[in-house]
Amino acid sequence: MQGNTARQDWAKYTDAEHDRWRRMFECQQEILEDRACTQFLNGLEELGVMARQIPDFKKLNAVLFAKTGWKVVAVPGLVDDAIFFEHLAKREFPATCFIRREDQLEYIQEPDIFHDVYGHVPMLVDPIFADYMQAYGKGGLRALDSGMLPHLARLYWYTVEFGLIQTSQGLRIYGSGIVSSKKESIYALGSTRPRRMRFDLVRVMKTRYRIDNLQKIYFIIRSIEELMEITLRDFGPIYAELRETPEELKNLAPERIAPGDEQYIGQRWISW
Repeated sequence: MQGNTARQDWAKYTDAEHDRWRRMFECQQEILEDRACTQFLNGLEELGVMARQIPDFKKLNAVLFAKTGWKVVAVPGLVDDAIFFEHLAKREFPATCFIRREDQLEYIQEPDIFHDVYGHVPMLVDPIFADYMQAYGKGGLRALDSGMLPHLARLYWYTVEFGLIQTSQGLRIYGSGIVSSKKESIYALGSTRPRRMRFDLVRVMKTRYRIDNLQKIYFIIRSIEELMEITLRDFGPIYAELRETPEELKNLAPERIAPGDEQYIGQRWISW
């Protein structure tokens, strides 16, 4: 595992890079005040070392580890599935160290340090979500030889990266891919273009996604507790069902409506 980590080398960040972080941070703070879920906002506040400049992982980890036993580890770039799952199972979140360019402030396709740290780490302060992430990592390790990793990846994508949650104040964002993007933060709750569906584990695992554009579909959970309960299920029967499912029905286009879907439109649920 040691060979798959890196040094953050915090002292090498330039003033311009720190300023870029600060401006994105302040922009997202304003946008997310009435869009992000309470767990994210509370986590961000408790991790006060993130506010003014690119965080030093050592200082960040001192706070985060005391909260939920998690820590951020620097990695040289995208890591393969086995390494990624192993990190999560050990309550380690792998984060890249580079920060996006000036012309990528509103949207970047690949994960940078703003996405990885600002987007993901605040949710790890919540004990239940922290346990969910570890459970996902352990589940991923068990699934490595199952042939089901593309379907398991969809669960991560539509929860950790692009998840919405229903609250008494309305829909809120918890997915890191949304909260770390100005454009997607506004689009996810404000646009009429994407579909917003009730979270269903099998439906999610059957739904393809794209990494190069704004999302065409979001899935809505009722609570973080619901996520945790789902992850603790035995996925074996689900994998067996997926293996028996015709190819076109287990790889649904994200814009497609499927029988049994519950869609959130105009603050009410419509069944299909």
